[in-house]
Amino acid sequence: MSRTSHELDHRIVGDDMQCVEITLDPQETVLAEAGAFMMMDEGIEMKTIFGSGNGEEQSFLNKLWGAGKRVLTGESLFMTTYTNTAHERRTVWFAGAFPGKIIPLDLRDYGQRLICQKDSFLCAAKGVNIGIAFQRKLGTGLFGGEGFIMQKLEGDGQVYVMAGGTTVQKELRAGETLRVDTGCLVALTSNVDYDIQFVGGIKNTLFGGEGLFFATLRGPGHVWIQSLPFSRLADNIISASPKAGGSRKGEGSILGGLGGLLDGDN
Repeated sequence: MSRTSHELDHRIVGDDMQCVEITLDPQETVLAEAGAFMMMDEGIEMKTIFGSGNGEEQSFLNKLWGAGKRVLTGESLFMTTYTNTAHERRTVWFAGAFPGKIIPLDLRDYGQRLICQKDSFLCAAKGVNIGIAFQRKLGTGLFGGEGFIMQKLEGDGQVYVMAGGTTVQKELRAGETLRVDTGCLVALTSNVDYDIQFVGGIKNTLFGGEGLFFATLRGPGHVWIQSLPFSRLADNIISASPKAGGSRKGEGSILGGLGGLLDGDN
């Protein structure tokens, strides 16, 4: 079955700090989030675009609507395309903004539609539409960890999403339910029902340290879970900072607080 999107060849490089190498045939194009670019060969033309990035000719109002949808998901107004204008194959590299895994996915394998959290999309083949998916349930929007809106990836091309830490995939049977920390959800197929569930219990609520709600995922469908959400990593770094009241303990220094005085942290 032929594609309407450009067909990309890729190679994932690295282990815990991965990047993806995309090899483009002449006139092939990959589109990426602002800030994902790492390096590229000579002969690749970089162009900033305004809109959803699906490669179709659009009116200004449609482009404005596409850009507005990206703002709603917390992303930049603009995306960047990389087109091979040479007569031979050329490569371009992209990398995530935090430690984790890059997951290559072919939308044809998932009903030509995936829902993902708003900061997980990295890059995709030209022809893939990056839109928004509203959460239909009020509770999910208010407490689900990703707000009312998640990103929707549609088309028949390849997409690359970023997950923090280690990635776990689960194939849910019809009616099977999985409870997940709200920040650990990376992506799900569009047929998975996504809702929230109160943790319950006074001790769990006050002292459990896991928040008030789980994300509940009900099959059938496929889900991707990350072990280290970027928000959790950022919170741990901030809480360990001496300027935020953190401690130097555990760093292996025999100076302890004296070290903080010497380096100006106290």
